[in-house]
Amino acid sequence: MKLKKLGLIINPWAGIGGPAGLKGSDGAETVERALAAGIQPQSHKRVAIALEALKPYAAQLELVTFAGDMGENLARELGFNVVLAGEAQGERSTPEDSEAAARAIRDAGADLIVFAGGDGTARNMVNALGDAFPVLGIPAGVKMHSACFAISPKAGGEVLRRLMAGELVDLHQREVRDIDENSFREGRVSTRYYGELLVPEEGHFLQAVKNAGREVEELAVADIAAQVVEEINHLAPETLCIFGPGSTTLAVLSELGEDGTLLGVDLWHEGGLMAADVSAPAIETAIAEHRAAQPHVPIKIILTAIGGQGHLIGRGNQQLSPRVLRAVGRENLIVIATKTKITELGGRPLLIDSGEPSLDEAWSGFVRVVTGYRDEILYPLSGDGSGEVPAVQNTGE
Repeated sequence: MKLKKLGLIINPWAGIGGPAGLKGSDGAETVERALAAGIQPQSHKRVAIALEALKPYAAQLELVTFAGDMGENLARELGFNVVLAGEAQGERSTPEDSEAAARAIRDAGADLIVFAGGDGTARNMVNALGDAFPVLGIPAGVKMHSACFAISPKAGGEVLRRLMAGELVDLHQREVRDIDENSFREGRVSTRYYGELLVPEEGHFLQAVKNAGREVEELAVADIAAQVVEEINHLAPETLCIFGPGSTTLAVLSELGEDGTLLGVDLWHEGGLMAADVSAPAIETAIAEHRAAQPHVPIKIILTAIGGQGHLIGRGNQQLSPRVLRAVGRENLIVIATKTKITELGGRPLLIDSGEPSLDEAWSGFVRVVTGYRDEILYPLSGDGSGEVPAVQNTGE
Protein backbone atom coordinates (compact mmCIF):
# COMPACT_ATOMS: atom_id res chain seq x y z
CA MET A 1 0.00 0.00 0.00
CA LYS A 2 1.03 3.61 -0.58
CA LEU A 3 -0.47 6.27 1.63
CA LYS A 4 -2.56 9.06 0.13
CA LYS A 5 -4.93 9.70 3.02
CA LEU A 6 -3.70 9.03 6.53
CA GLY A 7 -6.13 8.94 9.42
CA LEU A 8 -4.98 10.47 12.71
CA ILE A 9 -6.59 10.04 16.13
CA ILE A 10 -4.95 11.43 19.26
CA ASN A 11 -6.10 10.63 22.76
CA PRO A 12 -4.89 13.90 24.33
CA TRP A 13 -4.87 12.48 27.86
CA ALA A 14 -3.19 9.15 27.18
CA GLY A 15 -0.29 8.44 29.51
CA ILE A 16 -0.80 11.46 31.74
CA GLY A 17 -1.19 9.21 34.79
CA GLY A 18 2.19 7.52 34.29
CA PRO A 19 4.59 10.25 35.50
CA ALA A 20 2.16 10.93 38.36
CA GLY A 21 2.51 7.32 39.52
CA LEU A 22 -1.20 6.64 38.95
CA LYS A 23 -0.61 3.41 36.94
CA GLY A 24 -2.84 4.58 34.09
CA SER A 25 -4.95 7.41 32.74
CA ASP A 26 -8.47 5.96 32.59
CA GLY A 27 -11.21 8.21 33.92
CA ALA A 28 -11.70 11.95 34.29
CA GLU A 29 -10.74 11.82 37.98
CA THR A 30 -7.33 10.34 37.14
CA VAL A 31 -6.70 13.06 34.56
CA GLU A 32 -7.62 15.75 37.11
CA ARG A 33 -5.27 14.25 39.72
CA ALA A 34 -2.40 14.16 37.23
CA LEU A 35 -3.00 17.75 36.12
CA ALA A 36 -3.18 18.84 39.76
CA ALA A 37 0.23 17.18 40.30
CA GLY A 38 1.68 19.37 37.55
CA ILE A 39 1.93 16.63 34.90
CA GLN A 40 1.58 17.81 31.31
CA PRO A 41 0.08 15.68 28.50
CA GLN A 42 2.65 14.11 26.18
CA SER A 43 0.53 12.53 23.42
CA HIS A 44 0.97 15.38 20.92
CA LYS A 45 4.72 15.49 21.46
CA ARG A 46 4.98 11.75 20.77
CA VAL A 47 2.83 11.96 17.63
CA ALA A 48 4.94 14.87 16.37
CA ILE A 49 8.02 12.65 16.63
CA ALA A 50 6.31 9.99 14.50
CA LEU A 51 4.98 12.43 11.90
CA GLU A 52 8.39 14.03 11.47
CA ALA A 53 9.23 11.15 9.09
CA LEU A 54 6.34 12.20 6.81
CA LYS A 55 7.15 15.92 6.54
CA PRO A 56 9.02 15.47 3.21
CA TYR A 57 5.75 14.07 1.83
CA ALA A 58 3.44 16.71 3.38
CA ALA A 59 2.34 18.15 0.02
CA GLN A 60 1.33 14.69 -1.24
CA LEU A 61 -0.56 13.54 1.82
CA GLU A 62 -3.91 14.37 3.41
CA LEU A 63 -4.35 13.87 7.15
CA VAL A 64 -7.95 12.97 7.95
CA THR A 65 -8.67 13.69 11.58
CA PHE A 66 -11.00 15.15 14.21
CA ALA A 67 -11.05 18.79 15.23
CA GLY A 68 -8.90 20.36 17.92
CA ASP A 69 -6.69 18.28 20.21
CA MET A 70 -7.76 14.99 18.64
CA GLY A 71 -5.49 15.65 15.67
CA GLU A 72 -6.30 18.85 13.81
CA ASN A 73 -4.18 21.26 15.85
CA LEU A 74 -1.00 19.21 15.59
CA ALA A 75 -1.49 18.35 11.91
CA ARG A 76 -1.86 22.02 10.98
CA GLU A 77 1.07 23.01 13.20
CA LEU A 78 3.28 20.53 11.33
CA GLY A 79 2.14 21.82 7.93
CA PHE A 80 0.03 18.91 6.69
CA ASN A 81 -3.09 19.15 4.53
CA VAL A 82 -5.98 18.57 6.92
CA VAL A 83 -9.40 17.06 6.23
CA LEU A 84 -11.82 17.17 9.16
CA ALA A 85 -14.07 14.15 9.64
CA GLY A 86 -15.80 15.41 12.81
CA GLU A 87 -15.21 16.63 16.32
CA ALA A 88 -15.45 15.51 19.94
CA GLN A 89 -18.81 15.89 21.60
CA GLY A 90 -17.48 17.73 24.65
CA GLU A 91 -14.64 19.95 25.76
CA ARG A 92 -12.54 16.90 26.58
CA SER A 93 -12.53 13.90 24.29
CA THR A 94 -13.79 10.53 25.56
CA PRO A 95 -13.37 6.89 24.49
CA GLU A 96 -16.66 7.24 22.64
CA ASP A 97 -15.16 10.13 20.66
CA SER A 98 -12.17 7.95 19.72
CA GLU A 99 -14.51 5.27 18.40
CA ALA A 100 -16.63 7.79 16.51
CA ALA A 101 -13.48 9.28 15.01
CA ALA A 102 -12.24 5.88 13.84
CA ARG A 103 -15.50 5.15 12.01
CA ALA A 104 -15.75 8.63 10.50
CA ILE A 105 -12.13 8.67 9.33
CA ARG A 106 -12.47 5.21 7.79
CA ASP A 107 -15.66 6.29 6.00
CA ALA A 108 -13.85 9.43 4.75
CA GLY A 109 -11.52 7.24 2.73
CA ALA A 110 -8.38 7.01 4.86
CA ASP A 111 -5.90 4.31 3.81
CA LEU A 112 -4.73 3.67 7.37
CA ILE A 113 -5.40 5.16 10.79
CA VAL A 114 -2.62 6.15 13.15
CA PHE A 115 -3.82 6.44 16.72
CA ALA A 116 -1.95 7.69 19.76
CA GLY A 117 -2.87 6.26 23.13
CA GLY A 118 -2.56 3.15 25.22
CA ASP A 119 -4.36 -0.16 25.50
CA GLY A 120 -7.68 1.56 26.20
CA THR A 121 -7.45 3.48 22.93
CA ALA A 122 -6.51 0.24 21.15
CA ARG A 123 -9.72 -1.30 22.51
CA ASN A 124 -11.62 1.66 21.06
CA MET A 125 -10.12 0.83 17.64
CA VAL A 126 -11.23 -2.80 17.98
CA ASN A 127 -14.75 -1.71 18.90
CA ALA A 128 -14.98 0.71 15.99
CA LEU A 129 -13.07 -1.06 13.22
CA GLY A 130 -12.79 -4.75 13.99
CA ASP A 131 -9.81 -6.58 12.53
CA ALA A 132 -10.11 -5.72 8.82
CA PHE A 133 -9.01 -2.06 8.62
CA PRO A 134 -5.30 -1.20 8.98
CA VAL A 135 -4.19 0.82 12.00
CA LEU A 136 -0.92 1.62 13.73
CA GLY A 137 -0.55 2.59 17.36
CA ILE A 138 1.87 5.31 18.46
CA PRO A 139 2.69 4.44 22.07
CA ALA A 140 1.47 7.22 24.34
CA GLY A 141 -0.14 5.36 27.24
CA VAL A 142 1.18 3.92 30.48
CA LYS A 143 0.85 0.15 30.06
CA MET A 144 0.62 -0.83 26.37
CA HIS A 145 0.45 -4.61 26.65
CA SER A 146 -0.99 -4.87 23.12
CA ALA A 147 0.96 -5.81 19.99
CA CYS A 148 -0.48 -3.07 17.77
CA PHE A 149 1.99 -0.38 18.88
CA ALA A 150 5.30 0.63 17.37
CA ILE A 151 8.16 0.18 19.83
CA SER A 152 8.56 3.97 19.94
CA PRO A 153 7.17 7.05 18.15
CA LYS A 154 10.30 7.22 15.99
CA ALA A 155 9.88 3.57 14.96
CA GLY A 156 6.23 4.26 14.12
CA GLY A 157 7.35 7.12 11.91
CA GLU A 158 9.70 4.81 10.04
CA VAL A 159 6.86 2.38 9.31
CA LEU A 160 4.77 5.30 7.98
CA ARG A 161 7.67 6.57 5.88
CA ARG A 162 8.04 3.17 4.23
CA LEU A 163 4.34 3.08 3.49
CA MET A 164 4.44 6.58 2.06
CA ALA A 165 7.38 5.60 -0.15
CA GLY A 166 5.40 2.66 -1.51
CA GLU A 167 7.68 0.03 0.01
CA LEU A 168 6.32 -3.43 0.68
CA VAL A 169 5.09 -3.65 4.27
CA ASP A 170 3.27 -6.72 5.56
CA LEU A 171 -0.09 -6.49 7.32
CA HIS A 172 -0.76 -8.85 10.22
CA GLN A 173 -3.48 -9.26 12.80
CA ARG A 174 -2.13 -8.47 16.24
CA GLU A 175 -3.60 -8.94 19.73
CA VAL A 176 -5.15 -6.16 21.77
CA ARG A 177 -5.01 -6.69 25.52
CA ASP A 178 -5.83 -4.40 28.40
CA ILE A 179 -5.41 -4.40 32.13
CA ASP A 180 -7.84 -3.58 34.92
CA GLU A 181 -6.36 -0.30 36.17
CA ASN A 182 -8.08 -0.47 39.57
CA SER A 183 -6.53 -3.90 40.20
CA PHE A 184 -3.23 -2.62 38.83
CA ARG A 185 -3.20 0.26 41.32
CA GLU A 186 -3.74 -2.32 44.08
CA GLY A 187 -0.71 -4.30 42.94
CA ARG A 188 -2.55 -7.01 40.97
CA VAL A 189 -1.91 -7.58 37.27
CA SER A 190 -4.90 -8.92 35.35
CA THR A 191 -4.91 -8.65 31.56
CA ARG A 192 -7.71 -9.60 29.18
CA TYR A 193 -7.80 -10.30 25.46
CA TYR A 194 -10.15 -7.90 23.64
CA GLY A 195 -9.65 -8.72 19.98
CA GLU A 196 -7.24 -8.12 17.12
CA LEU A 197 -6.27 -5.25 14.85
CA LEU A 198 -4.77 -5.29 11.36
CA VAL A 199 -1.35 -3.70 11.73
CA PRO A 200 1.48 -2.87 9.28
CA GLU A 201 4.54 -4.74 10.47
CA GLU A 202 8.05 -4.12 9.24
CA GLY A 203 11.18 -5.65 10.73
CA HIS A 204 11.77 -4.80 14.37
CA PHE A 205 9.55 -1.71 14.56
CA LEU A 206 6.48 -3.32 16.20
CA GLN A 207 6.39 -4.40 19.83
CA ALA A 208 5.37 -7.83 21.10
CA VAL A 209 2.53 -8.63 23.48
CA LYS A 210 3.63 -8.26 27.09
CA ASN A 211 4.35 -11.62 28.68
CA ALA A 212 2.11 -11.55 31.73
CA GLY A 213 1.53 -14.34 34.19
CA ARG A 214 4.78 -16.22 33.49
CA GLU A 215 5.95 -18.22 36.47
CA VAL A 216 8.63 -16.35 38.38
CA GLU A 217 11.96 -18.17 38.57
CA GLU A 218 12.31 -17.85 42.31
CA LEU A 219 15.84 -19.17 42.65
CA ALA A 220 17.20 -17.05 39.79
CA VAL A 221 15.50 -13.93 41.16
CA ALA A 222 16.88 -14.64 44.64
CA ASP A 223 20.40 -14.92 43.20
CA ILE A 224 19.96 -11.61 41.36
CA ALA A 225 18.70 -9.95 44.54
CA ALA A 226 21.69 -11.24 46.51
CA GLN A 227 24.11 -9.86 43.90
CA VAL A 228 22.50 -6.40 43.73
CA VAL A 229 22.29 -6.11 47.52
CA GLU A 230 25.99 -6.98 47.72
CA GLU A 231 26.73 -4.20 45.22
CA ILE A 232 24.57 -1.70 47.12
CA ASN A 233 26.33 -2.57 50.36
CA HIS A 234 29.64 -1.63 48.74
CA LEU A 235 28.32 1.82 47.83
CA ALA A 236 28.44 4.85 50.10
CA PRO A 237 25.66 4.51 52.69
CA GLU A 238 24.22 7.85 51.56
CA THR A 239 23.65 6.56 48.00
CA LEU A 240 20.13 7.22 46.71
CA CYS A 241 18.66 4.17 44.94
CA ILE A 242 15.62 4.44 42.66
CA PHE A 243 13.82 1.11 42.23
CA GLY A 244 11.61 0.64 39.20
CA PRO A 245 8.51 -1.59 39.13
CA GLY A 246 8.54 -5.35 38.78
CA SER A 247 8.81 -8.55 40.80
CA THR A 248 12.59 -8.78 40.27
CA THR A 249 13.29 -5.29 41.62
CA LEU A 250 10.84 -5.95 44.45
CA ALA A 251 12.92 -9.01 45.38
CA VAL A 252 15.97 -6.78 45.79
CA LEU A 253 14.05 -4.48 48.14
CA SER A 254 12.82 -7.51 50.06
CA GLU A 255 16.43 -8.70 50.39
CA LEU A 256 17.18 -5.25 51.83
CA GLY A 257 14.41 -5.84 54.39
CA GLU A 258 11.92 -3.41 52.87
CA ASP A 259 8.31 -3.79 51.69
CA GLY A 260 8.50 -2.14 48.30
CA THR A 261 5.88 -1.45 45.64
CA LEU A 262 5.36 -4.10 42.97
CA LEU A 263 4.05 -1.74 40.30
CA GLY A 264 5.41 1.62 41.38
CA VAL A 265 8.76 3.38 41.78
CA ASP A 266 10.37 3.44 45.24
CA LEU A 267 13.24 5.44 46.76
CA TRP A 268 15.79 3.82 49.10
CA HIS A 269 18.29 5.92 51.04
CA GLU A 270 20.62 5.50 54.02
CA GLY A 271 19.61 1.94 54.76
CA GLY A 272 15.85 2.29 54.52
CA LEU A 273 12.83 2.96 52.31
CA MET A 274 12.69 6.72 51.88
CA ALA A 275 9.43 6.89 49.88
CA ALA A 276 7.16 4.40 48.12
CA ASP A 277 5.19 4.63 44.86
CA VAL A 278 6.49 8.07 43.94
CA SER A 279 5.74 10.34 40.98
CA ALA A 280 8.15 11.91 38.49
CA PRO A 281 8.08 15.33 40.24
CA ALA A 282 8.79 13.62 43.59
CA ILE A 283 11.80 11.79 42.12
CA GLU A 284 13.12 14.99 40.55
CA THR A 285 12.81 16.77 43.89
CA ALA A 286 14.59 13.95 45.74
CA ILE A 287 17.45 14.02 43.22
CA ALA A 288 17.82 17.80 43.51
CA GLU A 289 17.86 17.65 47.32
CA HIS A 290 20.33 14.77 47.29
CA ARG A 291 22.68 16.58 44.93
CA ALA A 292 22.49 19.75 47.01
CA ALA A 293 23.31 17.94 50.25
CA GLN A 294 25.73 15.28 48.94
CA PRO A 295 26.93 16.31 45.48
CA HIS A 296 29.60 13.61 45.24
CA VAL A 297 27.46 10.67 46.38
CA PRO A 298 26.02 8.68 43.46
CA ILE A 299 22.43 7.93 42.55
CA LYS A 300 21.48 4.54 41.12
CA ILE A 301 18.46 3.35 39.14
CA ILE A 302 17.62 -0.36 39.41
CA LEU A 303 15.40 -1.60 36.58
CA THR A 304 14.14 -4.80 35.03
CA ALA A 305 12.67 -5.31 31.57
CA ILE A 306 9.09 -6.21 30.65
CA GLY A 307 8.89 -9.88 29.76
CA GLY A 308 8.11 -10.59 26.12
CA GLN A 309 8.37 -6.96 24.98
CA GLY A 310 11.81 -6.15 26.32
CA HIS A 311 11.01 -2.54 27.19
CA LEU A 312 13.35 -1.33 29.90
CA ILE A 313 12.24 2.33 29.94
CA GLY A 314 8.95 3.80 28.75
CA ARG A 315 6.38 1.14 29.66
CA GLY A 316 4.82 1.32 33.12
CA ASN A 317 7.70 3.40 34.52
CA GLN A 318 7.10 6.86 33.04
CA GLN A 319 7.90 8.21 36.51
CA LEU A 320 11.47 7.94 35.24
CA SER A 321 11.18 11.09 33.17
CA PRO A 322 13.89 12.25 30.74
CA ARG A 323 14.90 14.78 33.37
CA VAL A 324 15.37 11.98 35.92
CA LEU A 325 17.32 9.82 33.48
CA ARG A 326 19.66 12.63 32.48
CA ALA A 327 20.24 13.63 36.11
CA VAL A 328 21.20 10.09 37.12
CA GLY A 329 23.14 9.14 33.98
CA ARG A 330 23.41 5.94 32.01
CA GLU A 331 26.52 4.86 33.93
CA ASN A 332 24.43 4.61 37.11
CA LEU A 333 21.85 2.25 35.63
CA ILE A 334 21.67 -1.25 37.13
CA VAL A 335 19.69 -3.61 34.88
CA ILE A 336 18.51 -6.92 36.30
CA ALA A 337 16.76 -9.79 34.52
CA THR A 338 16.70 -13.57 34.60
CA LYS A 339 18.34 -15.37 31.71
CA THR A 340 14.96 -16.85 30.83
CA LYS A 341 13.54 -13.36 30.33
CA ILE A 342 16.52 -12.42 28.15
CA THR A 343 16.31 -15.65 26.15
CA GLU A 344 12.61 -15.06 25.45
CA LEU A 345 13.59 -11.92 23.52
CA GLY A 346 15.11 -14.13 20.84
CA GLY A 347 18.07 -11.82 20.29
CA ARG A 348 15.93 -8.67 20.12
CA PRO A 349 17.43 -5.78 22.12
CA LEU A 350 16.15 -4.26 25.30
CA LEU A 351 14.19 -1.12 24.46
CA ILE A 352 14.14 2.50 25.62
CA ASP A 353 11.28 4.84 24.71
CA SER A 354 11.82 7.83 27.00
CA GLY A 355 9.81 10.23 24.86
CA GLU A 356 12.95 12.04 23.71
CA PRO A 357 14.65 10.40 20.69
CA SER A 358 17.97 12.15 21.38
CA LEU A 359 18.09 10.61 24.85
CA ASP A 360 17.13 7.18 23.48
CA GLU A 361 19.95 7.39 20.96
CA ALA A 362 22.47 8.52 23.57
CA TRP A 363 21.58 5.62 25.87
CA SER A 364 21.61 2.98 23.11
CA GLY A 365 24.43 0.44 23.12
CA PHE A 366 25.46 -2.49 25.26
CA VAL A 367 24.45 -2.46 28.92
CA ARG A 368 25.44 -4.69 31.79
CA VAL A 369 22.60 -6.97 32.91
CA VAL A 370 22.79 -8.81 36.24
CA THR A 371 21.37 -12.31 35.62
CA GLY A 372 22.41 -14.10 38.81
CA TYR A 373 24.84 -14.08 41.71
CA ARG A 374 28.19 -12.94 40.30
CA ASP A 375 26.76 -13.64 36.87
CA GLU A 376 26.08 -10.95 34.30
CA ILE A 377 25.87 -10.39 30.56
CA LEU A 378 26.30 -7.55 28.11
CA TYR A 379 23.15 -6.98 26.09
CA PRO A 380 22.08 -4.30 23.59
CA LEU A 381 19.75 -1.47 24.56
CA SER A 382 18.09 0.32 21.67
CA GLY A 383 15.68 3.14 20.97
CA ASP A 384 14.72 1.93 17.51
CA GLY A 385 14.75 -1.85 17.85
CA SER A 386 18.13 -2.33 16.17
CA GLY A 387 21.07 -3.98 17.83
CA GLU A 388 20.33 -7.69 17.60
CA VAL A 389 23.18 -9.95 18.65
CA PRO A 390 23.69 -13.58 17.62
CA ALA A 391 24.79 -14.64 21.08
CA VAL A 392 24.71 -13.26 24.61
CA GLN A 393 28.06 -11.92 25.78
CA ASN A 394 28.64 -13.31 29.26
CA THR A 395 30.90 -11.25 31.53
CA GLY A 396 30.21 -13.15 34.76
CA GLU A 397 32.36 -15.63 36.62
